[in-house]
Formats: sequence, C-alpha cells, structure tokens
Amino acid sequence: MEFLRPATWSEALGAKAELPGALPLQGGTDVMVEINFDERRPEALLDLTRIRELAEWDMTDGRLRVGAAVPYTRLITELGASLPGLAQASRTVGSPQIRNRGTVGGNLGAASPAGDGHPPLLAAGAVIEAESAARGVRMIPVAEFFTGVKRNALAPDELIRAFWTAPASGPQYFAKIGTRNAMVIAVCSFAIALHPAERRVGTGLGSAAPTPRRAPAAEEFISRELDWDGRGPLRESTARRFGELVAGAASPIDDVRGTGDYRRHALSVMARRTLTWAWNDHTTALTGKEAS
Repeated sequence: MEFLRPATWSEALGAKAELPGALPLQGGTDVMVEINFDERRPEALLDLTRIRELAEWDMTDGRLRVGAAVPYTRLITELGASLPGLAQASRTVGSPQIRNRGTVGGNLGAASPAGDGHPPLLAAGAVIEAESAARGVRMIPVAEFFTGVKRNALAPDELIRAFWTAPASGPQYFAKIGTRNAMVIAVCSFAIALHPAERRVGTGLGSAAPTPRRAPAAEEFISRELDWDGRGPLRESTARRFGELVAGAASPIDDVRGTGDYRRHALSVMARRTLTWAWNDHTTALTGKEAS
C-alpha cells in the first residue's frame, strides 16, 4: 500500500487523478479502524492532514464555507452558535480524542448511514464542494450526495474540499438514540431545522435507511401547519402526525443495535420532541415569553 502525503491542494488533486483508488485520510477515525480490522485494503492512502486550507472556515456572501478538515471540536467551540444542530451532533461523536481528530469531511467521505453529522446537514440544506484536477469544482446538494450504503456521489478523481451552509436562521436540534450514552454508533438519529423566513422546516434521518435522508412529506406537512405569523401553540395532534410522517420516511433494517420497528418508533418520538423544542424556542424568540 502506497502512502501519499501532499503538501498542497493542487498536489492532492493531482495524486487523486493519478491514483483514483487512493483513499483520502483526514482524521482517520473510520479509515484506520477498517484497515486495522482488514475490512479495507486500498491501493494507496492519501493523507490530507498537511493541507492547511482544509482546516479553515469563513463566511462568504452570507454563507459559511467550512473546510473538510475542520474537526468536530472546533465546530462545537467556533461554530456552535451559527450551526447549533451540527454542533449538537458533534458533541455526540465518540470521545474527546475522536472529536479532536474526526471531521465532517471525513464523515461525508465515509458516507455511513449512521454518520452523526449527516442529519443536521440535510436539515440545513448544506451543499458539498467537491473538486477534481480535470473538471474543477462541483457543488453537490447534500440530499443528492449519498447514493448507497457507504457510497457517495464523488467521482473517482474527486475530493471533498468543504461544505457550505447558511448560518441558522431559526432553532435547530439533533437527537440520537444509542445503546449507551457515549461512544456509541446511533441506533437512529434525527435532526430538525426551522427556517422561519422561508416558512419551511428541514429534516434529516440517520441510521434509518441505506442512506441518510430527509422526510419530504413530513417537511411539507409541518411547514404548512405551523402558524408562522400567529405565534400559536403547537397542537399535539400536529406534532404526532409529524412524527408519523418522519417514521414513514424511514426504511430501517433489523440488526444487533435495534429492530426496524423500534427505529421507526424512536424516530417518531424524536421528531415530536425536537419539533416541540424548536417551536418553543421560536415562539419564545418572537414573544419574549416561555411557551407553555
């Protein structure tokens, strides 16, 4: 197995073009485990940790551009107020050591259905910036990025450079169920993002289908039902129906972590709870009073 360690982004793109089978390495929190257990033997490892620009973020035209190598710890400390849903998900990733090394870019590259960062990106409507030496930059909506179990839309010669998303314009929440409280792969997870200016709700489901996915029918229903102008309370029947539609969007399997039926039930509960928390935050921001 070859080990490639480019010093610049252009060198990395050139290496990926010459060796499309080279496996990109960011934090290595997934890749090295698979190699150690002999689950994967790539022809080469492409270590991207020397490329400083991948570990930077900035604001451009009102949107955040977050480099693929920004670790979870920095997402929490530096972008927690701007991306609260992703920060909440980042806090659930592994241990402090894993959060110091692991990155959303690496998580996207692995494309695991259980990746904790995926549901908040889906709910927020993020876009993935990918690049190849031959064709330049390509922007991929995150809802189109996941193509199968641990498969994504990247071409063989492409690398993830960053993701783009607008700062939160309304409340965001992430919820996750695992077999214990920490250092655990999600049995299932759910993210919600309220976009009040657009009168729209975004959703993201994790570990509930072959790929992370949204719940479009649930989004359309709740976006229509919420009293965006009237500041009215969230009806229990509305929250319950939202949960049912979220559960209906899932196509989970039975495995050692949980059954498909349990995952659907858990998703409906998490959807109701996170919607309630987000709506209470929204109405509190409008009225200055805690919602009842």
